[in-house]
Amino acid sequence: MTVSSTRWCRRTSWIAALAALWWALLLPLTVHADGIEAKKAALTVSEDAYVLEADFAIALTPTLEDVLSKGVSLYFLLEFELIRPRWYWFNDKVAETQQQYRLSYNALTRQYRIGAGNLYQNFATLADALEVMSRVRRRQEIEPGTLRRDTAYTAALRLRLDTSQLPKPFQLSALGSREWNVGSDWYRWTVTP
Repeated sequence: MTVSSTRWCRRTSWIAALAALWWALLLPLTVHADGIEAKKAALTVSEDAYVLEADFAIALTPTLEDVLSKGVSLYFLLEFELIRPRWYWFNDKVAETQQQYRLSYNALTRQYRIGAGNLYQNFATLADALEVMSRVRRRQEIEPGTLRRDTAYTAALRLRLDTSQLPKPFQLSALGSREWNVGSDWYRWTVTP
């Protein structure tokens, strides 16, 4: 009896150690899954206008998904800057734009809705809504003669949750919480017209 129980204890401790190692390897993957990350961005010329194309990876935290399912709208802010670096003075900000997106859930129709300006679109699932919001294709209001040829400009872009648009009780809980401060870092690249 002692021999068989010792063998069983050794096997159980070995399986427990293997399970602990498995969870230790998977835990960092789940911790970094929530948030917004800029994948790529480009500023291209199309028909005498500049078009901003960007792709983000958006994953809401469980807290944000819960609040959204209870009817609270989430506002996201897309910020874009185009800067001409200067060695002799401060950098020259050539263009600066912001676009606000509103993500909401209607419990009656069980649909998610994205609003950008006066345009609205409905989606059956949250994944579909986030996928559309993660692909940015918009025309930038930059005068045609503003950018000089053979001059390098630095473009910067980020997408973040605008906590100032939340209801006041949620703004207080968002002050020190990582679950509410969801946003990408500034994504920078060089543009040469």
